[in-house]
Amino acid sequence: MNETVTPTAAVPVPIPTTDPRVARAIELIWREAELLDRKAYEAWDALYTDDGFYVIPIDPEAERFDDILNMVYDDARMRRMRVARMTEGYAIAAVDAARTVRTVSRFVPESVSDDEVVVRSAQVLVAYKRENHDLWAADLVHRIRLSPDGPAGDRIVQKIVRLVDSESAVPAAGFLL
Repeated sequence: MNETVTPTAAVPVPIPTTDPRVARAIELIWREAELLDRKAYEAWDALYTDDGFYVIPIDPEAERFDDILNMVYDDARMRRMRVARMTEGYAIAAVDAARTVRTVSRFVPESVSDDEVVVRSAQVLVAYKRENHDLWAADLVHRIRLSPDGPAGDRIVQKIVRLVDSESAVPAAGFLL
């Protein structure tokens, strides 16, 4: 009896989360979550590069965001405008904003270099307002630019928030995801 051995495709070796560059990216992602829960929106915006984007797509499969309808597609100018609305009382939802607590976990590094780290993760956010709790769940992708000056200079180039219910009616949040 002859057996035919079929070569199998090599399974890519996962990038460990213990890689110091990945650890720096995860620390920045956690810092971002803390700033958002504390409503420190100016400090949150400062975590982004000048060419950075904050995106919440509607289409869960979208890879390009500049030519489709998104819930949020903010460059630096739009982020600053959003922060102004959230902090200067221009948005009714922000005046009586929910208290939030979020957990970001399940970190999976997609790519790592000395200049940039791309990390997928999961976020569960609980928002409390007017005796009600709302649950927001999302898959995140962060593209982090690593600074040669160390972790304090690391910045977010892109954050994609893929809500699990993005194709359903999503209520106005009054907070940032």
